[in-house]
Amino acid sequence: MTTDVENLNQFWADLVVEELVRCGLRRFCIAPGSRSSPLVVAVARNARCESTIHFDERGASFFALGYGRAARKPAAVITTSGTAVANCFPAVVEASADGIPLLLLTGDRPPELRKTGANQTVEQPRAFGQHIVWEFDFPTPTAAIDPSFVLTTVDQAVHRAVHDGGPVHLNMMYREPLAPQPDSSDGLLADSVPGRWLDSDEPYTTYPPNPKLPSEGAILAVVERIEQARQGAIIVGRLRGKGDAEAARHLAARLGWPLIPDILSGSRFSFTQGAIPYVDLLLQSEEFCDAFRPDTVIHLGARATSKRLYEHLASYAPDNLVLVAPDANRIDPAHNVTLRLECDVDAFAAHTLGRLESVGVRPFELTPWLSSLTSRVDELLERALSEAGTVSEPAVARSIARNIPPTHALFVSGSLPVREIDMFSGESTAVQVGANRGASGIDGTVASAAGFAAGLRKPVTLLLGDLALLHDLNSLALLKEAPYPVTIVVVNNDGGGVFSFLPIAERQDIFDRYFATPHGLNFEPAARMFSLDYNNPHAVDDFVTAYRQAVASGASSVIEVTTDRQANRMLHDDIARAVRKIATDVAQLVAAAQ
Repeated sequence: MTTDVENLNQFWADLVVEELVRCGLRRFCIAPGSRSSPLVVAVARNARCESTIHFDERGASFFALGYGRAARKPAAVITTSGTAVANCFPAVVEASADGIPLLLLTGDRPPELRKTGANQTVEQPRAFGQHIVWEFDFPTPTAAIDPSFVLTTVDQAVHRAVHDGGPVHLNMMYREPLAPQPDSSDGLLADSVPGRWLDSDEPYTTYPPNPKLPSEGAILAVVERIEQARQGAIIVGRLRGKGDAEAARHLAARLGWPLIPDILSGSRFSFTQGAIPYVDLLLQSEEFCDAFRPDTVIHLGARATSKRLYEHLASYAPDNLVLVAPDANRIDPAHNVTLRLECDVDAFAAHTLGRLESVGVRPFELTPWLSSLTSRVDELLERALSEAGTVSEPAVARSIARNIPPTHALFVSGSLPVREIDMFSGESTAVQVGANRGASGIDGTVASAAGFAAGLRKPVTLLLGDLALLHDLNSLALLKEAPYPVTIVVVNNDGGGVFSFLPIAERQDIFDRYFATPHGLNFEPAARMFSLDYNNPHAVDDFVTAYRQAVASGASSVIEVTTDRQANRMLHDDIARAVRKIATDVAQLVAAAQ
């Protein structure tokens, strides 16, 4: 068996990549660099690998994050050593906070160069701290180690990323020379790898899927709480698939409880009896808050977008708040959860429905009131946002929700855009919706949307603000040759629009410069730089026309909507006042009828 360094470097790298492919990982996001050369060569000559090449490690890692969010399996990020690794940190934080599988393969210098002042050498093991679900610092390749060690380590890494739901870091040390000789590792396979692996296409160690099922005792505890409930409600946060959304709707219909569908849940697109898609708007009404106080709440999936919803629950503390999610993350900002089930949402709904066949359930008595509220708020928004003529941020969010093709998907940036589409979209087209809402940063949004499109293998509409686009401007390069186009709708209010809703906005002496941070830029030159079509509509009808043309074109493009931060705040206030009046009027009608 040969022991040439470059042969062993490439041999181990080939084993790593081949085993990743056998484990079902196909997408590799590569940022160019020297120390990771063996890994890059292994990807380049493995015909089953799909590669995304990007000059920025931060963008490459956010692309992988978006891919993992959509596909529910990890993509691999390959970087060289040094600060290249540090640039992956924001995506790692988001993946950790939101349970997204992600795999980092970082090239590194050998141990004898650590802490010696050697160029481009930093402490890469443990670089991501507590945000990693599992990591391993590979030794430099040597003939003294059985190659099956490489295979089993890769198998464990993929399993932990998928099963534990989060980022995994494999740090790969290589000594020079790094460039392989032609076909340098071919002779090593037959000499040192078990024949059962060579003769198959299966991973060395197989980890069968392990669905998370609720225990019988847990279901009985939930059913007991349902039987005792006077008023019940179901909150649906971000879910993992269409099956979860269907299960949530079936459970709500069987119970006769109102459904609060977050925009990221996939349950927003049909107004079932008693659904409350405008809960964030309605919670600005005292009458609604006084009447809507369910004593038993079942929360399905990840955290919902509406901050007001959690504040309302905290204001009176339901007797029972049951949280059901497939991971162990603590989703309890107000410390109200009384029963926590770690299991798949669809499995929970199926088991609960099976137990409810002979159980008496008290329907939510104010369902007709909620339906009337929803209908009247929907009419208000349709009238207020379409008749205004001039395009506004709420109108953009609502128009996208109503006009996105069912063959597309939607990605929304954090900060104000996700709040506005959750608040104003109401009934929307049935599409998958994604957002980086784990840590809720605005960085890496363009790259995440591009990865989301690749993971779903379908076109994506991206709604984001101007600061989010400025944060990730160089990721527009990912869209030039993307097989699945991204239609970017950027709302440019010349700064941080979300800050206009905070108390600091009253301090005009410091607000504009230190918080709003106006920049005076538009994105037409950026679109031109990256060869993307561009449009800048000023009226609602013009926006809808431009958006429909963009999604029908089959190419990535940029639609820039120019708005005013102060005008947007005033529009929000006007709508809130109108919603409060509707809630008051309907409450009076209900009281009179009783």
